Amino acid sequence: MPLPEAVFVCSIVVSLLAAWTPPRVPGPPARVAAVLLLAAGAGLVVAGEPRWQWLPIIAGAVLALVALASRRRGPRRAARGLVAASTAVALAVTAVGSLAAWSFPVVVLPEPTGEYAVGTTTVQWDDRGREETWTDDPDDHRIVVAQMWYPADGDAGPGDRAPYLGRSAGEARVVADGLADAFGVPGFLLDDAARADTHATTGAEVAPGRSRYPVVVFSPGLGGVRSQNTAWAQELASHGYVVVALDHPHDSAVVVLEDGTVIRGRVAATGDPDEDERRAAEWTSIRAQDMRFVLARLREENDSGRGPLAGRLDLRRVAAAGHSLGGAAAIAAAVREHGFTAVIDLDGYPGRVAATTYPQPLLALVAGAGTGDAEGDRRYAESLDRVLEASAGPGYRLTVAEAAHLSFTDAPLYLPPVPSLVGTADRTAAHRTTARATLVFLDVTLRGASEDLDAALSDLGGLTVFPG
Repeated sequence: MPLPEAVFVCSIVVSLLAAWTPPRVPGPPARVAAVLLLAAGAGLVVAGEPRWQWLPIIAGAVLALVALASRRRGPRRAARGLVAASTAVALAVTAVGSLAAWSFPVVVLPEPTGEYAVGTTTVQWDDRGREETWTDDPDDHRIVVAQMWYPADGDAGPGDRAPYLGRSAGEARVVADGLADAFGVPGFLLDDAARADTHATTGAEVAPGRSRYPVVVFSPGLGGVRSQNTAWAQELASHGYVVVALDHPHDSAVVVLEDGTVIRGRVAATGDPDEDERRAAEWTSIRAQDMRFVLARLREENDSGRGPLAGRLDLRRVAAAGHSLGGAAAIAAAVREHGFTAVIDLDGYPGRVAATTYPQPLLALVAGAGTGDAEGDRRYAESLDRVLEASAGPGYRLTVAEAAHLSFTDAPLYLPPVPSLVGTADRTAAHRTTARATLVFLDVTLRGASEDLDAALSDLGGLTVFPG
């Protein structure tokens, strides 16, 4: 909870205590408490944008003022009854508001720790050689929206930081509402995410240090959006990597195109395990094609001198990465496209991904909390091990204790810290583990760093190595 909110809540409690001072005590305690309460309220308004979490807390403040005003008015018994009622309700609604403020906090992305500032830009690419299978229009072709996070020249000032969930505040609001629909919650619960900023500067100049930077192509989870792993992408960019995060139209919860067209997600489960796995395999294949198309487009622009990062990408060193269904797509893309030289799977179930031998090293991070479904966890483990054994890379399975499925995304920064949902109550713990594991893996596999990868990963969780 931000300091102004905490001060306001404390002033409510102090006011309620003052309302219960004995009548023989002179009036100043109540008057002082009222002044402090009003001052704390004014400070709250001045300090930041209004939040829906304030509504019950403000109601508690109003009731605290009622309790203070009732302290010395009317018959003693009636006054005490009004003070008691006001106090009880004020404490209840203030507690509700405080819990809401803690559960859905102001979104503050972890500050990147690398030597570089971070820049970002968003592009839209049309794959005119591929029909859009999600629609019936034969003239409709596949479109991919990609956001690039890259090492930049100069830090972003407070007013220059790129919005978290979109190119603009309007797009961020649309994306927040789409994510809320995907989670099955009212849109206002993600107001703070919609207003959040990143640590990146839109359109910043690329850092002049290295001539070219290794690349990570990232696919989000089922129904996820390109910004769902922004904290991770910024961290990698600050250490000298370019992260290209994708939106998959009709699959991502919502995608906003350059012309303002909004494409809502259409993925849905049937409840039939076999049919759902067949659908997941189809969606995985489409995403894998998106990732391979993006790699081809990056090569084209890098060689031709066109595009925002033309000439600055080291496309001999490219990792395919993804979360959940995106992790399965990353594996599928790497199996078909050996231009990907490493693979990162963040708690993704490979499902029906072919287990033919492929040359890339693979790092798979697994949520230690599991899914709560023993049979599902067993099938996931068998499928993942089958793929890891097929890697000639070698393969690494890192089980992160206390992590849940969404721990490997930004979700712990804006969702309630429910263990089954986002893992440990420490909102940034999983981010630190994910960033450390993937950075050391990328440094060794893409840059040839001499660090002992087995030892470094072992320090972060339960490690199983598949030698390939």
